[in-house]
Amino acid sequence: MKPSNIYLDLLKRHFGFHSFRSCQGDIVDHVCNGNHALVIMPTGMGKSLCYQIPALHFANIEHADDRKPLTLVISPLIALMKDQVDALTRKGVAATFINSSLSRQERTQRYQQVEQGQFDLLYVTPERFRKVEFTKLIKKRHVCLLAVDEAHCISHWGHDFRPDYTRLQEIRELLGNPTTVALTATATPVVQQDIVTQLGLTPDNIQLFHEGIDRPNLALDIIKTWGDDEKLDYIQQTNGSIPGSGIVYFTLIRTLERFSERLRENGVHHLSYHGDLPRARRREVQNWFMEDECLVLATNAFGMGIDKESIRFVIHAELPGSLESYYQEIGRAGRDGNPSQCTLLYDEADLATQMEFMRWSNPDVSFYQRVYDLLEHDNEKVMAFGIDWLKEKLHARQKHDRRLETALGMLDRYGVIEGSVANAKVKVIKPLPIDITDQKLAEQKLRADQEKLYQLVQYANHEGDLKNFIHQYFGIPSK
Repeated sequence: MKPSNIYLDLLKRHFGFHSFRSCQGDIVDHVCNGNHALVIMPTGMGKSLCYQIPALHFANIEHADDRKPLTLVISPLIALMKDQVDALTRKGVAATFINSSLSRQERTQRYQQVEQGQFDLLYVTPERFRKVEFTKLIKKRHVCLLAVDEAHCISHWGHDFRPDYTRLQEIRELLGNPTTVALTATATPVVQQDIVTQLGLTPDNIQLFHEGIDRPNLALDIIKTWGDDEKLDYIQQTNGSIPGSGIVYFTLIRTLERFSERLRENGVHHLSYHGDLPRARRREVQNWFMEDECLVLATNAFGMGIDKESIRFVIHAELPGSLESYYQEIGRAGRDGNPSQCTLLYDEADLATQMEFMRWSNPDVSFYQRVYDLLEHDNEKVMAFGIDWLKEKLHARQKHDRRLETALGMLDRYGVIEGSVANAKVKVIKPLPIDITDQKLAEQKLRADQEKLYQLVQYANHEGDLKNFIHQYFGIPSK
């Protein structure tokens, strides 16, 4: 189908492109005609345009009750919103965001501007709908299009589940059930089905646009290693032989820092990026990486929103948690279409780390209940002695156990508690939800995570075509 000249004019005027890539034009035409869409498209292939062009189109259509049209973008990534909005603003698009990074004064001003109809696109996290003042505000605008970015976060079976994403059916109803487009780079058939269900739609009233996941310019490789020395040799050899920028991913910050020290001793210039760095330093590292050809050692905190075309290699120095995560991370290489190398350095010893992560991210029902009881009945002690006291009560002899952090995060996301233990101001405001107290659901989730790790190990030991293995995992027929 040939896209309308109206959409091509918007594409050229705001983004400087003369034609759509692949099925972008079909998606834009479908959505602009008021139809729902689920878009699965490889990283770096232009998913955002699939809702940005419709947003610009809808902004020029008058609504019967005089409310100015608005496209609402649901995104889990607070850190990226400013970059996305800045990029759109430079292109002449009236876009903004509202999230927790704003001061109260900035947020109040932004609310007023949105109410006055100053913006055509608004980026928020799903958690923003917990705020009564926001739900009152958004009803004053005609939300003509709801775009759900990183849509795999909707699914319990996705690799980055966000509980507030499960409220999207409720959110759609609040907004008057607008045209909806859900977008992701990674979704197995099970996750695709769950996305549609969680949106309150059926396969009959949402069209799947599946662009596959193949990136022909990416060369995939698995290298079996034993210990740090072999990994370090490969990193240094690759960095010295492949011109351009590269990313080396680590699971643990302490491992990253160990490798960073050894590379520094060997005179290998590099940057380091992880979640424990101050925000200003993270921004500084990200800017350096975007501006120069360099090597960065990073945890998975690095990369989302990194739209650098000339990344020539991505190395996983430790086993990632799932093929979904792995695929997203290697997808940052070669966005300019030129050849790029993606290598997994597989050491069986790294499995222990992922097994521990799995345990931490899947507290059982009894653990949630114990945390809940302590917060409810020993609240004064919690506020007086903080998280260390809680850990002592829950797992005194396991200092590195992270189940408490997982549990507190889930209780917060489900609205069970308000405030935070870190700020010594937290209280229970409602009972535990069924998603946390259902033992069968907890067991299903753990089995799903175990299966993901098993599939990743199968991939690491696969002797055939690695891309075909990934295609089969995502339910895509082999070519």
